[in-house]
Amino acid sequence: MIEIPSDLNPDIVPLAFLLGTWEGAGVSDFPGAEKCNFGQSVTFSHDGRDFLEYRSHSWVLDDEGNKVRPLESESGYWRIDKDRKVEVVMVRDQGVVEIWYGELADQKPQIDLVTDAVARTAASGPYSGGKRLYGYVKSDLMWVGEKATPEVPLRPYMSAHLKKVVTPEEVAEMARNLPDMPDDGIAFFR
Repeated sequence: MIEIPSDLNPDIVPLAFLLGTWEGAGVSDFPGAEKCNFGQSVTFSHDGRDFLEYRSHSWVLDDEGNKVRPLESESGYWRIDKDRKVEVVMVRDQGVVEIWYGELADQKPQIDLVTDAVARTAASGPYSGGKRLYGYVKSDLMWVGEKATPEVPLRPYMSAHLKKVVTPEEVAEMARNLPDMPDDGIAFFR
């Protein structure tokens, strides 16, 4: 279920499905880089202004699903206009700044993005652009990223399946809104 906070700026209501903290796992595979499974935590938040703040941290997982080391971090700002056009400004820990443009799909919570501009520091690796698809599917957030370098044409390189994290405050709110249950609790499931 998508909830719209009462203090959310009306201009970004179409992006409300992104709000919250999401955690899960995915796969990273790109020529010249280590192929790995990774864990990820993504947070979309707002402060009442006309954008969402975005933060993502990912880490390499071993075969048992344990954290091995950091993989990648990103942060940025997401906006949407009245025509459902989405713009994102993103900074990555690898020394890359990107401007992304895209569109929120009609009648479904799905966003397609393409890089419009890429700036790199001298220390960053080769990178010339990318595409991303984000979708809210059966209450989960899923995404796939494509990447291009001067040597490698655009191709998928990362994807993840994330589940929404419920905070203790959200659990307390859910508990306050539960219907009265019979004493044995079993009748609730009949």
